[in-house]
Amino acid sequence: MYAQLSIITIGPEMRSTAEKIGDQGFAVLRTLKGFKNATFFGDVTTGEYGSLSLWESKEDAEAAAAVMGPKVEQAVSGIAKAPPTRRFYEVYEPKA
Repeated sequence: MYAQLSIITIGPEMRSTAEKIGDQGFAVLRTLKGFKNATFFGDVTTGEYGSLSLWESKEDAEAAAAVMGPKVEQAVSGIAKAPPTRRFYEVYEPKA
């Protein structure tokens, strides 16, 4: 299993905007091949928001990023303080 960590900075006190973007993104994420789950988080003080999504494989995570990247960039166009960042990680699940 793989995780994708995505972070965007859109500015302080933009929680409702971030939640709207997250809700719209989740509706698409859950239709993509290999999707397992997603959690969204943020800091209203710094304006940094993000998501952690889980995927069956690295290929699924990368394919999802190719679909979602342009959608997120369009959603934050004009309000993003920096380009969104995206990282992929292999998930370790404890044996006990």
